Amino acid sequence: MSIGVALPVHHSIDTTVRLAREAHEAGLRSVWFGQTFGYDSPALAAIVGREVPGLHVGTAAIPVFGRHPLLVSSQAQTAQAATAGRYHLGLALGTKFLTETGFGIPYERPIARLREFLTALRPLLESGSADFHGELLTATTPLPATVPGGAETPVPVLVAAMAPQSLRVSGELADGILPLLAGPRALDEHIVPAVTAAASAAGRPAPRIVACVPGVVTGDLDTVRETATEQLAFYEQFPSYQRVIGLSGGTRAVDLAALGDEETVAAEVRRYREAGATEVVFTATDLGGDEDRLRTWKLLGELANG
Repeated sequence: MSIGVALPVHHSIDTTVRLAREAHEAGLRSVWFGQTFGYDSPALAAIVGREVPGLHVGTAAIPVFGRHPLLVSSQAQTAQAATAGRYHLGLALGTKFLTETGFGIPYERPIARLREFLTALRPLLESGSADFHGELLTATTPLPATVPGGAETPVPVLVAAMAPQSLRVSGELADGILPLLAGPRALDEHIVPAVTAAASAAGRPAPRIVACVPGVVTGDLDTVRETATEQLAFYEQFPSYQRVIGLSGGTRAVDLAALGDEETVAAEVRRYREAGATEVVFTATDLGGDEDRLRTWKLLGELANG
């Protein structure tokens, strides 16, 4: 099973490269970067992937509002060329608050926008051309949109999907999904069956299920759990996360965090695999400080290579 970690996006580039190198040396297969209003995530992934040969790098995830498939294709192909085929593109619907506050764009018809975005993006990533005219988006290529080395290995496209409609679109048009705070029960009973059925109906291969899991190996469980409760509470304000937390059997976001000793965290990784996850990416591994982070990465590297 491939296991990776999400790296914070508030460090300097040099520090980020150092952390990525540490993750790779621990045996982890991939590092992932979020997309906010700071770093350009594909650019950061391209730098890290070029500096740390053999390490896969990914974006988790770029909101489709405020972006255009032509520009995202250029970013993704550039990262793919820089990393010799080790880049993974994650997309997301984003949130109404950040979309309307940050971009001044009405957060309307998100599923339709996701469908049109993916429909326009796929040929761009595969051939560097598009001729798409939808209700919400237009993407055509009066000039070539290829990057040398960017399409020989097509960029995998994943979607941070967890709800029925987004899972259906992702199964039909993407290579997999990036659910966050979706526990084994939600994966097994709701998410994996829905996206797999949609992919099958569309004649596509079984999708990748990249489960993003907050988790830390720690000997100070009370302190780390308190910190996790505070930091993960951000997600509790969004209905999509409230829903999936409930489907997972939790009431707070922290209930979906894998916290404890090596045996406890390893057991959680196994539960995700048994629920249908093809890959696991641990997030928030710095909640307990550097010592706990290194301890966590050591365990995850052993599990990835065991």
